[in-house]
This record gives sequence, C-alpha cells and structure tokens, in this order.
Amino acid sequence: MKKFIVATIISIFIVFGVFEIITMPKEDSGLISEDNVAKIDEPIIPDDITIHMTVGGDVLCHNTNFWDAYDASTGTYDFSYSFEDIKKYFDNADIAIGTLETNFAGKSVGYSNYPLFNSPEALATDLRELGFDILATGNNHCLDKGFSGMVSTLNELDMAGIEHMGTYATEEASQQYLIKDVNGIKMAFLNYTYGTNGIPVPKGKEFAVNFIDKDKIKHDIDSVKEIGIDVICVNMHWGEEYRLTQTKQQEELADFLFQNGVDLILGSHTHCLEPMEKRTVVLEDGTEKDGFVIYSLGNFMSGQKAENSRQSVILDIQLTKSGETGKISIDQVKYTPTYMFNFYNSRQLKRFKVMDIEAEIEKYEAGDTSIGASMYNTLKKELENVYKVLGDEIITEDM
Repeated sequence: MKKFIVATIISIFIVFGVFEIITMPKEDSGLISEDNVAKIDEPIIPDDITIHMTVGGDVLCHNTNFWDAYDASTGTYDFSYSFEDIKKYFDNADIAIGTLETNFAGKSVGYSNYPLFNSPEALATDLRELGFDILATGNNHCLDKGFSGMVSTLNELDMAGIEHMGTYATEEASQQYLIKDVNGIKMAFLNYTYGTNGIPVPKGKEFAVNFIDKDKIKHDIDSVKEIGIDVICVNMHWGEEYRLTQTKQQEELADFLFQNGVDLILGSHTHCLEPMEKRTVVLEDGTEKDGFVIYSLGNFMSGQKAENSRQSVILDIQLTKSGETGKISIDQVKYTPTYMFNFYNSRQLKRFKVMDIEAEIEKYEAGDTSIGASMYNTLKKELENVYKVLGDEIITEDM
C-alpha cells in the first residue's frame, strides 16, 4: 500500500512538472524564438585581415663587400654585421621581399665583382637570418655565371630557406607560380627583367628567365587570377641606371600592369631611388582598386660609390583585406631611409653597414658623435635627397 501511495505522489509531481514546462512563457522557456532564429540566419562576416610587408632594394655584393666579410682565421664569410642596425624593420614583418642582383655559383668558379657577379654562399644564409622570405632573381646579372651558375644560385636560396621567382632551373618550375598565404591574404609574386646584359639564354633553356614581354606578363597575371588571388605583386627590373625619375616606358608598363589587375609594383635596377605613388585604378569593368608603385628602390646593399647609389629605403606596406567585401586596401606605405656606410680609411674589417639614416642623425644630435661631423653632414644631405625623391609617406586619411 505504501509503495502505491509513493508511486502516485511521484506521478502527480511528474505530470504537473511537465505541464508547467509546457505552459511556461516563451521568454522564460529557453527555446529558440523567432528573433533568435533570425539572428542565427544572419551571415557571419569575417574579421578584416591586416598584414605588413617589408620591402628592400637590390642586394649587390661587390668585392669590397665580400673582402670585408671574410674571416681569415676560419676561412669563412659573415655578412650579418652589415644588417645589425636595420634588422628590427624585418623582425615584425608578415612577409619580406627584395631583389638579389648577384649569383651564388660556388667558390670553385671564383668569387667576383662587377661586371660578372659571384658572391659567397654565406650571404644567402645571412639574408634569410635578416628576415628576407622572398628574393626576385630575374635581373640583368642573373646569367653572369651562365645557366649552371644561375641554377646553383637557386639551389643556395632553397637551402637557405628563401623562396624566389623570375629565374628557373627547369621548364616545369617556370610554369609554377610563387603563391603565399600571408595570414589569410593570398599573394602571388611575379618578376621580370628587361635583359641579361647581352648574355644569351642557352638554346633550349628559353624558360630560364622571365623577360619583360606584355603577352607573357598578361598570361601570368591571368593564370594567377584563376587560382583566386587577393594580391598580385610584381618585381620589375627596368629603367635607366642612376636616373632619379622614371622613364616613359616605366610609366607605360606600370599602367599596363595596373589595368591587368596588379596591386603592387616594386621596381629595381637603377641603383638609386625613384618616385613612388599610390593610385586608384579604374578597371575595364568600372570597378576601382588600390595600386602602388615604387619605380626603383635603389641599392639595399652594395659597394658602389656613385652619387645617389648608397641611399635607399626599407618600405613597410600595410595591406588590409575587408572581411565584408574581400577587397584589398593599401592603407599605408611608410619608409625608413638607409645608407650603405663604409669607413673608407679604416683598415679594420666589418666596416660596411646598412645604416638607419634618421636614427644615426638623432644619435649624433643627442651627443654621440662617433660617426664624425663629415658623415653627419653627409647623412643630412642623403636624407634630404630621399625625401625629395619619394616625398611624404602614404597614410590613408581614415586610419
């Protein structure tokens, strides 16, 4: 009997409990309301993606550079000291790119100076440790040591962990494109040169070097577009040496590249700085996009002494991909003026250094006069020249 009574009471509680749950007002029920359904159906917009791209100029290596880097006690080369003052500008980069205008053809063929460059392989490792992720290899010196020297150069870059474009060891490699996913922004990197200083590409190796040819360039741009690219970056080895302004041909080629969908154009070859600009590009279908070109970055590293050949800049390009539209904006382009410093009269080693011009001027004016008054005045002049050629940094107004 007691069991029957207990069972009855439990049944009553269950029935009334269920009834209460069923009749509970919607706002207290925790069930999905129409409002909640509407919110769930709304598309989730991804966050914007912003990256920073560091860009350096041409890496040359004259005999004065590699003599200075040589350690007779070990028989080895070390170029890392040259980059100590500017390494911080690479440390926080999401991607870093430059131009390699020398070869790593091997010690057996002899390390050599202009006009046929061949540099110690340690430079490749030191450039990677500095922070370079990609080097454009298509330039007028890429065949200085022949096809085999060019292949050796690519192998050394591979071993150092630096990716490359513009020259190729095989036809199969020439048909592949350098694509990088940089924190969610898909970037394609292309590279073309005006020539190879009259050194012919070996017969049967026509694939080895990307020359500036509009049909070839358009084919490559269209091909990477089919992959689904957010940003197309093209390194152009072009222009006239030691000229501080771009040529009409450079302007015409830049227009061609922009109209075909290129976002970033990075110029090299002239051994000195040339102007930069950001523009709004109107495509054939009427849509608009951002475009940026610097006609020449000058020498990042070299042993040159000619006027304007020792000044350069390190660019910091900020790109954003809109989470809502997927459109790419070039938010800002800042630059750090640099100078290839050389203690001419010093017999000690490690006298070549890529110098942060503004930082050295600031140190001198704060009381550290170790560079001397003459170099201080030189740096002031060099800085004025950089400002004159490049103008103001590019910063979007709404940032």
